[in-house]
Amino acid sequence: MVEMGEENCTTVTEFILLGLSDAPELRVFVSLLFLLIYAVTVLGNFGMITLIQVSSGLQTPMYFFLGHLSFVDFCCSTLITPKMLSNILNKEKAISFLGCMVQFYLFCTCAVTEVFLLAVMAYDRFLAICSPLLYVVSMSQKLCMVLVSGCYLCGTVCSLVHLCLALEIPSYKSNVVNHFFCDLPPLFTLACYDISINELRVFIVATFNEIVTVMIILTSYLFILITILRIRSAERRCKAFSTCASHLTAIVVLQGTILFIYCRPSLGNSVDTDKVASVSYTVVIPMLNPLIYSLRNKDMKEALKKVLGSKLHFEGRRHGLAVTPPVVWE
Repeated sequence: MVEMGEENCTTVTEFILLGLSDAPELRVFVSLLFLLIYAVTVLGNFGMITLIQVSSGLQTPMYFFLGHLSFVDFCCSTLITPKMLSNILNKEKAISFLGCMVQFYLFCTCAVTEVFLLAVMAYDRFLAICSPLLYVVSMSQKLCMVLVSGCYLCGTVCSLVHLCLALEIPSYKSNVVNHFFCDLPPLFTLACYDISINELRVFIVATFNEIVTVMIILTSYLFILITILRIRSAERRCKAFSTCASHLTAIVVLQGTILFIYCRPSLGNSVDTDKVASVSYTVVIPMLNPLIYSLRNKDMKEALKKVLGSKLHFEGRRHGLAVTPPVVWE
């Protein structure tokens, strides 16, 4: 850091990330825990992407969007977890100013993209359940590409706005960030001048994104609920509800966390609580999403059974053995 003026304000060339806890006795346990979570995240999301790509039965709009959701989850976790593990295990916890801004921008892009992807997936479920006969025509491959591109574009633009707000801070009271990654709320607490206008802008942008996506989700599921209640067959109603259960679970967990952290009029309070909540959507949710969608999805189980069965059959023929495909749980 370089000293600037009489009020102990400084320009910053690097930040020190304090992390989740400074208790040395928890270092090994915490590092092993997050290493395990990251390994499950990588395997789960890459497994989901691979299964969707190789399975002909999963070449539908819903799984097209789910593949992109898995990709975004993988990127989100990879941007945060390795650096967090490095800080836990090493005494050197510094990150350059440029590295901090790049991490924040890319992570914010992934987070906003995921929020819009979940809204698009709600619209997809609306068309599939409320207009099943027109679904294939309405949700064309071209429209799917446009919707996914729009999600990435919204993520990029919104993140650029947040990055500009971060770069507007000319000097800091300290370069020690009480967080485990570079995020706006903890950076705002270090600002050397009144940043209430910046906080208000973050609140407006985040709230606007939430209002737009939540309205799409609520409207879609309102029509879905009306359609399901009109179905006379109890079995068909349960099947329709089950197709939405995984998506609703992912929405509630992610949207609830984001609303708690970013859509509050006052930022920078309850830092420890914010850190715990941030772990949820940066580390835990990317691990849970593939588990939520795969364990509750019959199509995914059937696709996995076919892939594993064909692989074992190929290996058996290569070695001259008769192989019976494994039984997959229902």
